[in-house]
Amino acid sequence: MNRNRIMLVVEDNPHDVELTVRAFQKSRVVNELVVVADGREALDYLFREGVHADRDPARTPEVVLLDLKLPKIDGLEVLRRMRADPRTRRLPVVVLTSSNEEKDIVSSYDFGANSFVRKPVDFDQFAEATRQLGLYWMVFNELPPGPSGVVK
Repeated sequence: MNRNRIMLVVEDNPHDVELTVRAFQKSRVVNELVVVADGREALDYLFREGVHADRDPARTPEVVLLDLKLPKIDGLEVLRRMRADPRTRRLPVVVLTSSNEEKDIVSSYDFGANSFVRKPVDFDQFAEATRQLGLYWMVFNELPPGPSGVVK
């Protein structure tokens, strides 16, 4: 549907990754998903460090789908570091999590999340929620002018 736009999916659960990929394929919303399995790798990708130090600067996401419960560095810390850095401060972040803790919602917004979405358990509901997220963030949402907000 769009030019080569990238969505970064930060998710450690392989089953949830598979559901997300299937849901996006079914909806045909995004051209490319980049999946990383922990918070450290997410930061490495965003800031072109570690295993992603040689990432092509043109391969920058336009939105991040971020789980909260991640190994190595949790999602809230990833979000905090993104918002603390001027290079990623404006990059849209959607917290997509199974958490139903009120403190997670509040903390996510306090740290600068653009949206908080609970993962539906049912695949059809999950697919529809994912389709709507993709449409909104990858088709309708307008990014600020200038660099996409990710280290180039």
